[in-house]
Amino acid sequence: MGVAMETVADITITTYESKIFCEDNRRDCASFSRHVSETEGCTVRRVFYEENLDVFRENKDVWSLICDAGTEILPISVADGKIVKIEDYPGKRELLEYVRIQTGRKVEDKMKLFNPKENVTTKYMFFTGKGGVGKTSAACATAVTLADSGKKVLLISTDPASNLQDVFHTELTNKGVAIKEVPNLVVANLDPIQAAAEYRESVIAPFRGKLPDSVLNNMEEQLSGSCTVEIAAFNEFSNFITDKNLQEEYDFVLFDTAPTGHTLRMLQLPSAWSNFISESTHGASCLGQLSGLESKREVYKNAVATLADGRLTTLILVSRPEMTPLKEAERASNELADIGVNNQILVINGVLTAYDDSLSESLYRKQQKALSKMPKGLQKIPLYTIPLRAYNITGMDNVRALLISDHYVVSDEKLKAQTIPQLKDVIDDLYKSNKKVIFTMGKGGVGKTTIAAAIALGLSARGKKVHLTTTDPAAHLKFVIDESSGITMSHIDEQAELKKYQDEVLSKARETMSEDDIAYVEEDLRSPCTQEIAVFRAFAEIVDKAENQVVVIDTAPTGHTLLLLDSTQSYNQEIKRSQGDIPESARKLLPRLRNAEETEVIIVTLAEATPVYEAMRLEEDLKRAGIAANWWVINSSLYHSGTTNQMLSAKASNEIEWINKVDAHAKGKFAVIAWSPDEIKGDKLREL
Repeated sequence: MGVAMETVADITITTYESKIFCEDNRRDCASFSRHVSETEGCTVRRVFYEENLDVFRENKDVWSLICDAGTEILPISVADGKIVKIEDYPGKRELLEYVRIQTGRKVEDKMKLFNPKENVTTKYMFFTGKGGVGKTSAACATAVTLADSGKKVLLISTDPASNLQDVFHTELTNKGVAIKEVPNLVVANLDPIQAAAEYRESVIAPFRGKLPDSVLNNMEEQLSGSCTVEIAAFNEFSNFITDKNLQEEYDFVLFDTAPTGHTLRMLQLPSAWSNFISESTHGASCLGQLSGLESKREVYKNAVATLADGRLTTLILVSRPEMTPLKEAERASNELADIGVNNQILVINGVLTAYDDSLSESLYRKQQKALSKMPKGLQKIPLYTIPLRAYNITGMDNVRALLISDHYVVSDEKLKAQTIPQLKDVIDDLYKSNKKVIFTMGKGGVGKTTIAAAIALGLSARGKKVHLTTTDPAAHLKFVIDESSGITMSHIDEQAELKKYQDEVLSKARETMSEDDIAYVEEDLRSPCTQEIAVFRAFAEIVDKAENQVVVIDTAPTGHTLLLLDSTQSYNQEIKRSQGDIPESARKLLPRLRNAEETEVIIVTLAEATPVYEAMRLEEDLKRAGIAANWWVINSSLYHSGTTNQMLSAKASNEIEWINKVDAHAKGKFAVIAWSPDEIKGDKLREL
């Protein structure tokens, strides 16, 4: 069996430093000291310019740099006589790499297991990260661990795509439900749609019977957009985080937040809306979406203060040992730090610690490669791990075990399908039925980008003209598919589209409006709702290309997808309020999406409980919107991989139940793609 740890002789790294730098960067200095103490096989000799000038002069390379650039270039790190880092301290992963290079032997980071009783002391905790990394699992296990230790815990979901009900096997509400099997735990699930309806009614109710129906209807229309859903969700969230009674009643309050992009938008709402309220020249009452918010200004202020207070709040960045989730965690960390949320820890979920067959070895090495290239922005954040488990994280026994132990339960369920279609069968059907607009949809992290790229390549190989695009800021199509493939590609740049839309609206407004009216429009264009409109316009223009091309669209994670679709339904109301033109492509989009003869939705999922339930809920939402789904694709299946590793074999056997469920639900119209040790891109896409 391959195991992770080797003992190596210590190597010495010399850091040439300045006391002024240390004083100005105390946090970085302290982090470096901690990383050194946690790195096996590495000792560091630290010398300071103010005290050891002769030592600086002895190293000609170091002294030459200082003579050229001054002491501002410090710190400088030297390993094996070579300068390896300037102007900053080495991160933990860099220290490990220096050990590997100098000794020729691999050494593992002493990554500590995540133990919330020791690692987190603040009252409020936020779990965030790219969709599918295990935020819900980590949040639930943390809540149960703390509750079992005698603490009173409240766990809240603000995710439009929440799956807490699946984990606890309990019907939840937005007010909170006590979990019978965990006496000290209460769980609340904030349904954003229900919250939006309650918020809308709270704004309109005082005017019922006092204003004409036509005015009330107009108010309802102005409060019908996806922006209102986010405002309503934040209202609920801010109520929990500023409630004095809850602060006294509970020892810990945990938030299982949405996939990263949505989380960032939600957490940025308070400052955005507070600034907007402060800057408004007309008052909140005349700005549809902001009606009723003035009274919440103090609540928002307190919520923001709590988020930014490291004594009260910890941000727990959850990721997996894979490059894309780690890059997304870095982006989330930086953006949240920019709005004052600096007390952060990183929890890497699903780490394989040993291997004994070719597939488990491939997975282990793939994970270690990703960890060795840890993004710079994460290297200074305290790091903890949760091992890969053989079981799904549903039911109290498994939730309790997640942070503590593994157990291998091999399922005896048999596969019911006689034959399992492949992705090429899905592509053949899309080709023969002459589909023009193809979406890959599913919860974040299930591989929608890969499937979209494979479908695009497959249709192109059959002679179709194909355009591949993404509305997901976390996706990177160009890493997956070669630009020389003959497929045209595009990415919707939200900020660029927003600027273009704002300029267009203001240019048109200046032709006919007074300065006062223009001032109102400028305020309106600062609304987060405007970004939804701008993105929708770009989205509609791309879909319009299906007149002469097949458009394959790699959509964002579930919550963002639903909000995007909602913006299509409320587009006319929103656009009229903002005085913008309605492009012909936008007029035609919804009917085209609902036309099953030209539009196809491919539901992408994993053979696990939560992704399957999420996919079913997504499909139901699509049906209510009049958009039909047809094929399902189960991606990254261990069942199809042939592993003999005990843990992975147990996980593979547990997939059968969910493959059978998808088979029955989709009436046989499903495909299964095996887990791959390699990055699936280029020609490998054609083999799926």
